[in-house]
Amino acid sequence: MRMVLSRLAALLPVLLGLCFLSFALLSLVPGDPVTALLGLEADPAAAAALRAKYALDQPFLLRFVVWLGHVLIGDFGRSIQTGRPVLEMVLTALVPTLQLGFCALLVSLAIAIPAGVISASRRNSLADFGASLLALFGLSLPSFWLAILLVLFLSIRLSLFPASGYVPFVTAPLEALHHIALPALTLGVGMAAATMRMSRAAMLEALSADYIRTARAKGLPRRRVVWKHALRNALIPVVTLVGLQLGQLMGGVVVTETVFAWPGIGKLTVDAIFARDYPVVQGAILAAAVLFVLINLATDMIYAVLDPRMRGTP
Repeated sequence: MRMVLSRLAALLPVLLGLCFLSFALLSLVPGDPVTALLGLEADPAAAAALRAKYALDQPFLLRFVVWLGHVLIGDFGRSIQTGRPVLEMVLTALVPTLQLGFCALLVSLAIAIPAGVISASRRNSLADFGASLLALFGLSLPSFWLAILLVLFLSIRLSLFPASGYVPFVTAPLEALHHIALPALTLGVGMAAATMRMSRAAMLEALSADYIRTARAKGLPRRRVVWKHALRNALIPVVTLVGLQLGQLMGGVVVTETVFAWPGIGKLTVDAIFARDYPVVQGAILAAAVLFVLINLATDMIYAVLDPRMRGTP
């Protein structure tokens, strides 16, 4: 518990700085949300009233302090375009994004861990070269291009999966998996490439350690030595990379959710930026930042599970 509280206390200034930076950058974006909503020929009195309603006529620092004060009590404001509470919109969009991120992580680990272990345990074999080639291909392929290819071949030509649409897991699990397959595969392939290379390098280091030689000298089966003893110690750097990738996933979902019309936080952010809906953009950025902080905290806790030395115990 002490470790969790210390990590959260250290990350609070990061969240504050990110909020200030994003608020400042939004104030520099060309365009006017009132003009985007009312049009160029809007009544000046109506435009002035709307600017006053959303405090757009106030100085930047004053607007930031007021916004931050409202956020601290749970009030994220209302959307300029729809009038809906920003917190409600962000939470609604966050559920599909979390589902997509979880499925993409499963796809990534299902591809990367077995490929990395097999590649390291059969070094310089045909399987090793094939896995390395596929990893290089996955790293080089842009996510938006992979998404377009998947839609063209698996959706339009073969009609195996829908090209867009979202179904909640709680209502129809099988149909939800059918709709999430292509977006999850798009994100998962890119994550799997880097994870596979890291797991291969970590496994090669673990397999050359003294305790692995001792386990082999004792006559333990090769499969048990590789998958139980070596893999457990090789997972620590892999967890580090996966934690960073999950944080970076918030950037990847912007493109993927836009291509597949997935109603998540990425698509909400893009639509709000085009509409100059600053309260929604700010709320979405804050939600992504909090999610990134929680992912890093979860990564630190997984460290303690995999390696008891990181708990501070002897």
